[in-house]
Amino acid sequence: QVQVVESGGGLVQAGGSLRLSCAVSGRIDWPYSMGWFRQAPGKERKFIAGISWNETTTKYVESVKGRFTISKDGARNTVRLQMNSLMPEDTAVYFCAVGAFSDVHQLSYEYAYWGQGTQVTVSS
Repeated sequence: QVQVVESGGGLVQAGGSLRLSCAVSGRIDWPYSMGWFRQAPGKERKFIAGISWNETTTKYVESVKGRFTISKDGARNTVRLQMNSLMPEDTAVYFCAVGAFSDVHQLSYEYAYWGQGTQVTVSS
């Protein structure tokens, strides 16, 4: 049984930083990319960052480029999202997901396993 568990969310002031972690356990029979999504209140869940299986490719949505960094620790099956210069509009539940492909995709249905999410709240 595959488990995906996020951690590291919390409350931070605007301009601050948080680092989210995502641990994957259980057997997965394909080389998988990893992605981070977020869902703000009343809005759809959207892709914000992803990293390919071999770590050669990372993708970010425009709103987080230059502020967020995704990285992977393959040995520990862990993916991190370093979030700097946080803004109130970054407030959302952040989800980690295991991709169904080795390269980075941006649509929810292209991800096979999901975590429960971790709340990030940025105060102004």
